Amino acid sequence: MSDRCSVSHVFKRDGTLVPYSRLRITNAVYRAAVAMGGRDKGKAEHLAIIVESILCDNYSNEHPPMVEQVQDIVEKVLIEEGHAAVAKQFILYRASQDNKRKAKLSKSKVHQGNIPYQKIYEVLVWAADHNLNSVEKLNQRIANGEFREICLESDAAYENDIQAAAELITEREGETRIVVVAGPSSSGKTTTTRKLAQYLAKIGFGLVELNIDHYFFDLELHPVDEFGDHDFETPQALDLVLINQHVKQLLAGDEVLIPKYDFATGTRALNQTPMKIKSTDIILIDSLHGLFGDMLDGIDEKCIFKVYIETLLQMKGSNGKFIRWTDLRLMRRMVRDEQHRAYDPRQTLTHWHYVRNAEQRNILPYINTADYIINGAVPYELPIMRNRLFEHFKQWEQDYKSDPRRVDAYIRAKRVREMLESITPVADESAVPETSHFREFIGGSIYDVH
Repeated sequence: MSDRCSVSHVFKRDGTLVPYSRLRITNAVYRAAVAMGGRDKGKAEHLAIIVESILCDNYSNEHPPMVEQVQDIVEKVLIEEGHAAVAKQFILYRASQDNKRKAKLSKSKVHQGNIPYQKIYEVLVWAADHNLNSVEKLNQRIANGEFREICLESDAAYENDIQAAAELITEREGETRIVVVAGPSSSGKTTTTRKLAQYLAKIGFGLVELNIDHYFFDLELHPVDEFGDHDFETPQALDLVLINQHVKQLLAGDEVLIPKYDFATGTRALNQTPMKIKSTDIILIDSLHGLFGDMLDGIDEKCIFKVYIETLLQMKGSNGKFIRWTDLRLMRRMVRDEQHRAYDPRQTLTHWHYVRNAEQRNILPYINTADYIINGAVPYELPIMRNRLFEHFKQWEQDYKSDPRRVDAYIRAKRVREMLESITPVADESAVPETSHFREFIGGSIYDVH
């Protein structure tokens, strides 16, 4: 590698960070040339130097390239340098490798009931390979000064999931008209939808997002409990009939007027924003209840691609038990809603039983209808949440210890406090990339997510 180049590592598709090697590029180009009858090793080395120069101009140690991005540059250089035949052979080789990978990816849809065992196993293997399958190992890597590496490795694995979903959608080009990103609260749906849209737009898909949040009924129409808390977690909090009507009209080529919901006042104004799509456009829907049958009832299933995202963290706590996915999402929602919705974290805790009840009734039963499952958990969120929320959970545990009306809040506060207590806190969040979907919750995201 040249002295001026700051790229020392490359991400593999599984998120593993491996040392960068110009020799690998040289060998890949040379193999393609040999397949076409060429034997000029010097030319292959020269082309590899050009590829490296482009890599170094666009990436760095702080933002390493993924192997797919390196391969894209190789293709571009081969074509621009007048080696179209070699480029074709390289492309054919990539395609054959992609087909093998897709055959493996298709297994990720394997479920039993509501549990995606195959996906969970893949996440567990990844965690073990990266020494992130226990709090003890996470703490050790932090002690070794590897927090930035943990962030990069975790985000690369998540990006690989996004890319895999996009590839499966492209296989159904011409058939897919709706892409749904569904999942429980604070799983990362919004950023996932943005990233998925970027991948699809890059390869030429026309995309139009339908913001389901504008279809909430007025807050006063929702039932309240003894504490005056509204249950807005159910699919019935949304005007499902109007959503269904508008989607059908859009697919038919008609213009519709989207309502506008004001979260500050809890009120909805009808017939506000005109929307119309082209016959080749794909409608993107990001919703808690995107898999709930009534939302897209009567629409041909063949034209709908369903993505499900969940925080499938596979890490054991100091008690030997796996950390609960719902606890990750609880903490995410606390931080996000306090910053962006002026919602007290304590209220998030006491409201969470609504969230869980709605998930168990209206979200989890539909996991097995998804076409692809994405893991939205990143191990590095735990040390950040330890720094941000630990003292809060200690206080809530004491506050609700003897309150018979808040048994659920007490149990959760105690469990999360015990889990966070064993984790090394990280106060400096600068290592978290601004492109990370976790920034949807802690702030600093480059995406419009609020």
